[in-house]
Amino acid sequence: MKKGMLLLAMACICLGANAQNDTTMVAVSDTAGKKTVRIGNILIIKAKDNKGRKYVEVTNKDTTKRKVSRVTTNWGILDLGFSNFTDKTDYSQTGSFIQNNPAGPAIDGYDFRTRNGKSVNVNIWFFMQKVNLIKQNVNLKYGLGLELNNYRFRSPISFREDGTLPFSGGMTTNQPFVFRDTISFKKNKLAADYLTIPVMLNFATNNKKGMDFGFSAGVSIGYLYSQRNKQVSEERGKEKSRGDFDMEPFKFSYIGELTLGPVRLYGSYTPKSMFSNQMDFRPYNFGFRLSKF
Repeated sequence: MKKGMLLLAMACICLGANAQNDTTMVAVSDTAGKKTVRIGNILIIKAKDNKGRKYVEVTNKDTTKRKVSRVTTNWGILDLGFSNFTDKTDYSQTGSFIQNNPAGPAIDGYDFRTRNGKSVNVNIWFFMQKVNLIKQNVNLKYGLGLELNNYRFRSPISFREDGTLPFSGGMTTNQPFVFRDTISFKKNKLAADYLTIPVMLNFATNNKKGMDFGFSAGVSIGYLYSQRNKQVSEERGKEKSRGDFDMEPFKFSYIGELTLGPVRLYGSYTPKSMFSNQMDFRPYNFGFRLSKF
């Protein structure tokens, strides 16, 4: 009894230090013969052990309900995938952008075939945020990052911002153009990099064991900040042509994301050509997303 009174006094001291604003006392008896008294955040449990000896247990439990934040932030997300495009170009209406060699066949869609396994897409998202809309099952997702697209061509296609026109006797132009080169390349790629903002509506199951299933769908807007034609050959070594290849400065895309437990897949499709001339290349990307949500 004395021990019980001593523990009760200690509980009151703890109450004065930690629960001055809550003086509610509740007594509950359960079927096992335990008697529980709560004073603020202090729980006093009086019971018997398996040998019938009485004991008193005093615990300090914070019963305050903490507000769960509606906004979750994920930093440093990485996408690893592949880039390609659907070619809708009418090659009889490309104007002066394509410079053909009169001594050879005209350039057509065959010349713009890509090496699928080497045409890669790498996206670096600075952050993505998820805002809970309905019980963490419906969310708004948005972010900011870089989209890096590399299109590796099979044929010796070359892009130039301006300069001497091939097969024209030394004539020059200040307009972008593309032509079939006279040498073969070990590497020949067109790179297009964008600063992009994605916005998606997310639907998720939120399984507590980490086996989430869900999908996201939305749109993105990207600003083209770099374009270049990088080539490697035995005759010329490494060359990199930068400048304006008559590409659209902005890219609007439909985007999606699929969550299958720990695996996350992403994809995007641009319904409008990435060129502002008669070349009609409509890009798409797909791959794996390394992300927490």
